[in-house]
Amino acid sequence: MNTTEHGHGHGHGHGHGHGGGWFSGVKRMFVPHSHDSADKVDSALEASRDGMRCLKISFAGLIVTAIIQTVIVFLTNSVALLGDTLHNYADALTAIPLAIAFIVGRRLATRAYTYGFGRAEDLAGIVVVVLIAASSAYAGYEAVMRFIHPSEVRHVGVLIIAGVVGFLGNEIVAQYRIRTGKRIGSAALVADGLHARTDGFTSLAVVLSAIGAWLGFDLADPIIGLLITVVILFVLRDAAREVYRRLMDAVDPHLVDQAEEVIRSAPGVLDVTDVRLRWLGHSLRAEASITVDPSTSLVDAHHLSHQVEHELVHGVRRLTSATIHTEPLTPDSTPAHNLLAHHR
Repeated sequence: MNTTEHGHGHGHGHGHGHGGGWFSGVKRMFVPHSHDSADKVDSALEASRDGMRCLKISFAGLIVTAIIQTVIVFLTNSVALLGDTLHNYADALTAIPLAIAFIVGRRLATRAYTYGFGRAEDLAGIVVVVLIAASSAYAGYEAVMRFIHPSEVRHVGVLIIAGVVGFLGNEIVAQYRIRTGKRIGSAALVADGLHARTDGFTSLAVVLSAIGAWLGFDLADPIIGLLITVVILFVLRDAAREVYRRLMDAVDPHLVDQAEEVIRSAPGVLDVTDVRLRWLGHSLRAEASITVDPSTSLVDAHHLSHQVEHELVHGVRRLTSATIHTEPLTPDSTPAHNLLAHHR
């Protein structure tokens, strides 16, 4: 027996009360009273709103930082600062595909997209990775060209200020994006936060290039520019790995252990097998098979499967729905399993 998807958002209590406000009133005009849809919509909208708020604030912060650095690039003629500034612009622009993904991800499932549109975030993650790769390639190119055609760095004091401004702006944005991404379960937003954090450290490297130029070491600027490129490549690796894992349905094994523990603790469950979790955007979905007493009636087994799902939704963070298959603890179930054995 399989349950239908019976999702509960984490934001409601066990009493299943309904929130007030104009949005809830309008929603109930078009959506029937059902936890199968309403609570999942609430949870998805809450996470998407948090993500959109994070993107707006961090976008504004990075754009201001990049504009300040752009002015200083023209004043100082620093290729290291140019690479850092380009990276800041690229990081700010990643907010655009992520914002589109959060908006698309709010859409309800359709007959064609039966699991909804949560995967849009993973596609946005790919765009983020491409932008990181492009910025690293351009920064490396400019650094190499500065080796071939040396040029004097001007206004060293202003350059140092630019590096400090870049570090502070990026680190604040990085912490905000990573914290929000982990809270709402968005791998793309976490990857974008790591991207911003790297920008902060590359801005500190700009300070080193300024000190080198002040000491009369002209090659300090292109050398730091190359080092910045290498650092960006390391971030590219981490971000690509995070997005790849999400696209391949990888989850933290601890979440699987947690789900098994929650299911086994449910009264009436004798055993649990085939626990599977997958991310869809910033929400988790689960599948599992539970073993029950053979004397359990069909109605009671159905109720138990819903109870197990209820416990899972409240016991595993970011999990919004589960499909639970019930099996009787008896050798007589073997013929039923053999019906599908050759398909597996």
